[in-house]
This record gives sequence, C-alpha cells and structure tokens, in this order.
Amino acid sequence: MTERQAINIVWFKRDLRLQDHRPLQAACQTELPTLLMFIVEPSQLQNPHLSLRHWRFIHQSIKDINQQLGPNSKRPVLAILHGECVDIMARLHSHFAINTIFSHQEIGDASTFQRDKDVHYWCQQQVINWQEFANGAVIRGCFNRDGWDKHWQQVMRDSQAHPNWLSFHPLILDASWHWAPPSEWCQPDQHFQCGGPSAATAWLESFFVTRGQAYSGSISSPSLSREHCSRLSPYLAFGNLSVRQVYQHLLSQWQRPGWRRSLRALSSRLHWHCHFMQKFESECSIEFRPVNSGYDHFPYRNDASVADDLTAWQQGRTGFPLVDACMRCLHHTGYINFRMRAMLVSFLTHHMSMDWREGVTHLAQLFLDFEPGIHYSQFQMQAGVTGINTIRIYNPIKQAQEHDSEGEFVKKWVPELEQVPTPLIFEPWKMTPMEAAMYQLEQDSPYLGPIFDLNERAREARERLWSWKKRADVKSEGARVLARHVRKTNKRKAS
Repeated sequence: MTERQAINIVWFKRDLRLQDHRPLQAACQTELPTLLMFIVEPSQLQNPHLSLRHWRFIHQSIKDINQQLGPNSKRPVLAILHGECVDIMARLHSHFAINTIFSHQEIGDASTFQRDKDVHYWCQQQVINWQEFANGAVIRGCFNRDGWDKHWQQVMRDSQAHPNWLSFHPLILDASWHWAPPSEWCQPDQHFQCGGPSAATAWLESFFVTRGQAYSGSISSPSLSREHCSRLSPYLAFGNLSVRQVYQHLLSQWQRPGWRRSLRALSSRLHWHCHFMQKFESECSIEFRPVNSGYDHFPYRNDASVADDLTAWQQGRTGFPLVDACMRCLHHTGYINFRMRAMLVSFLTHHMSMDWREGVTHLAQLFLDFEPGIHYSQFQMQAGVTGINTIRIYNPIKQAQEHDSEGEFVKKWVPELEQVPTPLIFEPWKMTPMEAAMYQLEQDSPYLGPIFDLNERAREARERLWSWKKRADVKSEGARVLARHVRKTNKRKAS
C-alpha cells in the first residue's frame, strides 16, 4: 500500500484574500505541501440568506486570487471543491495524510456554526490538528466587554500577517477534484460591485484619493453615499480586505488637511463593525429570538393583510416613494446606505407592525455585504427589541425631504414618479386627479393610495414601543444585555 503524502490545508471561508491572512502565514511557515481550498457546500447553496449575488461575488474573489497565485497555471491553486465539509475532508484524508488544517474562525449563522462543530468532531476523531485564528478583533467565548476596546486597538495596530510566499509549497489537485460553478456565477453584472482583493484595493485607494473627503457630509444621502461612502462593506464581509488593512491605511492618511472629520467617521464605523460582530459571537441565538427576552411576546400584527403588505414591502410597492426606491435599488444593485437600511427596517417593524423575523432573510438576500454578525444585531436594534437602545421611528417622508430634497434618488428608482415635480413627489397621494393624470400616474398607482395612513401607524407604533420598553421584564433583561454587550463606561449612554 502506497504511503499517503502528508499535507496541510488552508480552508478559506469569509477570508478571500492573500494578505493579512494568519492561516496562510502559518501554513507558509511549515515545510509540508499546502492545499488551498474553498468548499461549496450543498447545504449552503440552500442557505436562505445567500443568493446569486453572493455566490457570484465569492466566485469573482476566488478567480482573482487564482490570477494572483498562478496566472499561467493550468489548474487553479485555490481549488473549489463541492460537497459537505466533513465529506470533503474525509475524501482528502483518504488520499493524503492531513497534518494540519488552518482557517479563520467564522462569525456565521447557525448552519455554519453547526458545520464547524461537525468538522471539529471529525478532526478529533482523526487526530488532525485544526488551528483556527481569530476573525479580526472578535473574541470567541467573550461574555463581557471588559478590556475589549483596548484589545480592538491592539489588534488593529498590530503588524499585518503577510505570508512568506518564498516558502509556500502549493499542492495542486488534479482536475477530478475541481468543481465548475454554474454559468450564472461567472456572468458579471455591472450594477453590482465586483468581488476580489484587486477590486477591493481599487475601491480602498479611490476612497482615499478623492471620494472620501466628502464622506462625513454625504453618508446620509441615498444618492451621494453611493459615491462618497467607502463602499468597502462587501469586501470586508467576504474578507477581500481585513478590517486591520483598512484601519491602518486610514491611520496613514490621518494628517491630510481637510480629511479629519471623514477619517474620524470611518474609523468609528470600523470599530462599530467589530463591535456588532462581537455581539453576535457572544450571543448567536439572536438569529432566532430577540436579544432581550422581554420582547418574546411583543404584539406584532397577525391580521389577514400581513402577507400582502409584506409582499408590497419586499417588492417596493408600498406607495411610499423613498421606501420603494430603496427596496428597488437594493434589488438592482445590492447597496443602499446605512440610514436607508435603518428606515426600511423601521418601516417594516414599526409602521407595518411586523415581526423583524419577517424581513431579516429578505434583506440578507439583497445586501451584497450581508454579514451575519452585523445583520442580526443591527436588525434588532432598528426594530427596537433590545431594550437598551433609543427607539427610532424613521418617517420616510421626512427622510426623503431631508436627504433626497430634489427627489433625484426616488425618480431614478421609481420611474412612475419621474414626471412628478419635487414638492409633490414626497407625498404624491395628495395630488388631485387632474394632477395625477398630468404627471402620468395610473389611476390604480400605489402612490395615489399607499397601503396605510403613515401618521396613524406612527402614533400606534410610538405607543406600543414605549409602553413595552417600560415593562419590568424588559428593563430587567436590558440590564443583562448591557452587562454582556456594552463596556462599563458606555452602559449609561446605551440605556
């Protein structure tokens, strides 16, 4: 019987880059041949959070990495394998003697967490070393925030973990191992950001060359944010860049005249990114239930119109121009800015009085930058079910007047309103029949009769939310949430 070749494996997940990559760095320090692999799991292809836009972005990222590793190689260095992870590991181990598996910890959903537990058990059974490295500043098993901010600064200012490629010995699998992705993954869509470290670097550099100087003043505008926000979130979500890479690049620009306000704002967002991922890592059950158990029986709607109203929200057909423009823009491009995301969640959970779980998967499918750790924490905060955050009910009319004052964004994404003059576009249902005909609105247009009266729903939401927040069980549970997720100096502020 032929002795199996000893190998190491670097298992890529949401860390699709070649620089500042501790698993790669560690693998390069060994002398064994190393297989670089990404596993397309059938179970993840069925994951309701993921859609074509995410898989296309992943494929673009892997293609870019392979171009960097071996542009002239007949077979890719970073192999795409298809199958459930334990099955793939077992098949590899039957052909090779796996010595060590290197990977980052994944701050994923329940399905990837269970997958990792299965792999951990299999490695124990096979006496295989699995070295997992922290994901940025997120601490596994962290159940309070004492010292966490100091830890974040240490991690972000530490030296980047660059692999020594001179000592890298790649294991190139033969063609029978490789999986060809479906054709739709390979077809670019110009309306979406392209995946990969090269594209990520280009967006990073363009932000610090020109786009970013107007960042702080443009962050709330649905139109201006598309140009002046960093647009790095999908690259962070799929690991084309590390947070540390972005933060250290930011620090290198700190003394640029006229940039300080924008750099402070971006620095705060990077810290915020890790903060919410740490919340999810510390209490991942919030994928399924409110972080504050006092909201377990919050009185959401259950009437006969719920399904139709939810469909209207999902499709951008509510009759409220900015809400619909944001949803349609998401369908088409995968991106809207933070304020507009918060407004969509507020509209669903406050004005429509629907359970936040009714919309969380839909938006996950649409956000190109879907990051489980941020998504669930943020969704609950905007839905007002944490018991510790200020309740914000976003008025979509006021938001449009303040942040899309000329109606530019609405007219782009709701072309039915293109002919409507700016003063009327914010509340088109106030038009007379003659005006509606003049501005080419159909008689059955939702913009002449939105799905409900906004002022009445806002009043009901305020009464419902504030009365519930005063409950003893919500307050008691809020103290527990503060103790676990908020550093001591900020607990008074958060409450």
